[in-house]
Amino acid sequence: MKHIAMIAALLTLVCTATNVAGQQIAQGYVYHDLNNNAARDANEPGVPNVRVSNGQQIVRTNDAGAYSLPIDDDTIIFVIKPRGWHTAIDKLNIPRFYYIHKPAGSPQLKYAGVTPTGNLPDSVDFPLYKHPEPDRYEVLLLGDTQPHSITEIDYLAHDIIEPLIGTDAAFCVSLGDLVYDKLDLHEPLNRAMAHLGIPIRNILGNHDMDYSAAIDKYSDEWFEHVYGPPYYSFDYGPAHYIVLDDVVWVGAQDGEKGSYHGGLGAQQMEFIRNDLAQLPDEQLIVLTMHIPLVELAEGERDELFELLAKHPHAVSFSGHWHTYRHWFLGEAAGWPGTEPHHHTTIGAACGSWWHGAPDEVGIPHTTMRDGAPNGWCVLTINGNSHSVVFRAARRPANYQMNIHTPEVVPANQSAETEVLVNVFAGSERSVVEMRVDGGKWTRMQPFEFVDPYFAAIKQAEESDHPPRGHKLPRAEISTHIWKTQVGTTLKPGTHLIEVRTTDLYGQEWAGRRIFRVK
Repeated sequence: MKHIAMIAALLTLVCTATNVAGQQIAQGYVYHDLNNNAARDANEPGVPNVRVSNGQQIVRTNDAGAYSLPIDDDTIIFVIKPRGWHTAIDKLNIPRFYYIHKPAGSPQLKYAGVTPTGNLPDSVDFPLYKHPEPDRYEVLLLGDTQPHSITEIDYLAHDIIEPLIGTDAAFCVSLGDLVYDKLDLHEPLNRAMAHLGIPIRNILGNHDMDYSAAIDKYSDEWFEHVYGPPYYSFDYGPAHYIVLDDVVWVGAQDGEKGSYHGGLGAQQMEFIRNDLAQLPDEQLIVLTMHIPLVELAEGERDELFELLAKHPHAVSFSGHWHTYRHWFLGEAAGWPGTEPHHHTTIGAACGSWWHGAPDEVGIPHTTMRDGAPNGWCVLTINGNSHSVVFRAARRPANYQMNIHTPEVVPANQSAETEVLVNVFAGSERSVVEMRVDGGKWTRMQPFEFVDPYFAAIKQAEESDHPPRGHKLPRAEISTHIWKTQVGTTLKPGTHLIEVRTTDLYGQEWAGRRIFRVK
C-alpha cells in the first residue's frame, strides 16, 4: 500500500506539471513584501483575490495568495495590479510585475531579445507593496517620443522631461514609438525618462519592433526583454487600465519589405474578453494603445466594441498619427452602445519627428502637421469620470490655441477679415467664440483646413532662403480649426481679438491677438 501511495503521489506531481497538451503548470504566490527584499520570506503573507494571467487566462489567488496557470515555452506570467498596491519598480521607474518563461530564450534576431530563462522555477512569486490610491489623481500621457539619435533624446529631455520633473501625476503612459527603429536607443531613453520620478508604462509602437523578425510573434522579443509583456492590465484608484499591443508585423516576403497593420490577435482578444468579464459595468476603463482604434482590423474592432459597450465609462487613447484628434465613434463606426465611444489621438511628444527650425536653445520647434505644438496630455481621473488637458512643450499651461489674422488690413475690408483659430485639443463638442474690442461674443464655426501658420512654414522651407533644420512633413487638414469674420468695419488703429473656448469637459481657455487697421 505504501508503494501504491508513492506511485499515486508521483502521478499527481506529473499531472500538475504537465497538462494534456504538454503544457506546464506555473504556480506561485502573490505576497506582501514587508521588508522590500523582493523575496518571499516565511513571515510574509500571501495576498488573496489578486488576478494573475498568462496572457490569455486569468485566475485569482486563493486565501493564501497562491495561484496556478498553464504555460508553454513562450509565456509571460503577470500580476494584474490591484488597487491599493504597487508592484516592484526598478531603478529606472519601470514596473516589473511579470515573469518571462522562455527556456531557450528568443530566436536570433537583429536585436537580442530574452536570454534563456531555463527551467520553470518551483514557485513563481510576485511581491506587492501597500500603496494608498485616491479616487482623484492625474496620469501623464505621452504620444510618440520617437528619437532617432542620442541628440533627439537630448531634445526630449529638455523639451518634455525637464518641465515635468516634480509632477504630481501618479504615473506616466508612453503610447508607443518610444524610439525610431533604432531599438538600442530604448535604454538611454529609459535613463532620461526615469528623471520624471514616477512609474512609466511603455507601449509597443510600430517603430519599437524588430523588423528582422519573419513573423509578428517574434517582432517584440527585444521589447519584452526591455519592458516585459506587450499587453496587460492593471488597476489604479477606481480606474482599470488595459495596455494593448495593437501592431501586427508582417515580415518580408517574396522580396517585398515587411509591413505592419493594426490588429490584436486571438490570444490578446482572449485576454481582453476574460479581463473585461470580471469588471463591474460602471467601472471607468481606460484603454491605451499605439495605433488608433479606427485602424484596427474590422472583425477585432467589432468584437472589442461589443465588449466595451457594456461599460459606459470606457475611454481610449492612442498616439501614432502625430496629430491631435477626437473621435466619437457611433453606429456608423460599428459601435453598438447608446452613447458614442470617445477615442483620442493625443499627438506626439516629438511633434513632427523633431523636425523644424531650432529655437534659441537649439531645440526644433517640431510643430505637428495639424498646426498643434508638440507636448503631452494630463488625464485626470475622478471616480468613474475623467477629463484631459493638453500641455504644449515649454509653454504656459494656458497656451491652448493660435489665432490667425493678417497683421494689417485695410479699413474698407476690415468687416470681411477672416479670423481662424486653431484650438489644439478642440473637438466637435467644443464651443468657440470671438469678440473684437470688447464687443459682442460671436460663435465661430468649425472649419477643417490646413493650419495657416504651418502652411507659412512650409512655404518658407520651399523658398530660396529656407530656415535651418530638417524640413517638416507635409501639412494635414486640421480637425480643430474654427473661423469667422470680424463682422464690423473698424477704424484705423490697433484692435484686439479675444477668443474663448469651452471644451467637452467644461474646461475654459482664452486667447488674444492684436492686429492693425489702416
